[in-house]
Amino acid sequence: MANEPAPKMIFVNLPVSDLRASIAFYGAVGAVPNRDFADDSAQMMNLSETIHVMLLTHDRFRSFTPRAIPDAHETAQVLLCLSETSRDAVNATVDKALAAGGSEPNPTQDHGFMFGRNFADPDGHIWEVMWMDMDAMMAAGQPATA
Repeated sequence: MANEPAPKMIFVNLPVSDLRASIAFYGAVGAVPNRDFADDSAQMMNLSETIHVMLLTHDRFRSFTPRAIPDAHETAQVLLCLSETSRDAVNATVDKALAAGGSEPNPTQDHGFMFGRNFADPDGHIWEVMWMDMDAMMAAGQPATA
């Protein structure tokens, strides 16, 4: 439908210390490189039709903000979260990240109706991966909070 608004999209910009290694890592987790948005200082990686990660060298990232780039191995500015369709899909995504050299910095969260694990990429950026059974959550009378 021509007059319907386009779906909202998100572009997560991440400073990375080794662009090639980060491209390989995110590719191993399932992201697909978008060659239309790539050069020697940046690479867009598509996680879905609406979720995109822009991997940027530190110099390129600094061109967007004068703020210091924190060491994500030592500090956390954001926690990024991706949903999955099942517990098995959560485990598969995190296991791919770990096999590609990521780490699992936080404990698994299992609340029955909600299950989550996490991984940190080579630069320390933390991604939480979660599944939620909304019907079970509502039946248990749990509030829909993060």
